[in-house]
Amino acid sequence: MNSRLTRRRFIKGVIFVGAAASSGAGLYYASAASRSAGGVERLISLNINGRTRRVDVAPQETLAHTLRYKLGLTGTKIGCNRGECGACTVTIDDVTNYACSTLTHSVKDRAVLTVEGLRAADGTLHPVQQAFIDELSPQCGFCTPGQIMSAVALLKVNPRPTRDEVRQAMAGNLCRCGAYEHYLNGVMRASGQLS
Repeated sequence: MNSRLTRRRFIKGVIFVGAAASSGAGLYYASAASRSAGGVERLISLNINGRTRRVDVAPQETLAHTLRYKLGLTGTKIGCNRGECGACTVTIDDVTNYACSTLTHSVKDRAVLTVEGLRAADGTLHPVQQAFIDELSPQCGFCTPGQIMSAVALLKVNPRPTRDEVRQAMAGNLCRCGAYEHYLNGVMRASGQLS
């Protein structure tokens, strides 16, 4: 066999290397080689809605993905998946966060509350949930869980907000149906300022 480098062999080699690199194999092996010997812990404990849940989590997995697809908490919606619409809003240590922009590994030692965790053990709805029903706040309902979580977080720190304070606190939640006034009315009712 002729071991001499020919133009044809050179082009075949370039194509082979290009195909291997574009397949992602090189990236996988490079990232695996740069990891520490211990790697990243996969099976972690999370405090979700007051319960400890053990779950297998990939290193770059978002909290929204973990909640919906691994823990079955589908109230957390994935809308834009880039931290712009608020449909995935949860509270972490009583502060609102977009679950689609939060890595699950970053909340290991923190308390996560989703819309499913608001209802009382006897089935009684949270005052914000009930107020949203009373005010017919949702239309399609897709953004409602995020709207509820933002309202709950606001009322926890400011039980009697002004309408402008409510508007500002809810500004991170987009409603495709444009039901903003209904949601504002719901928060005002939950705060006892609208009957």
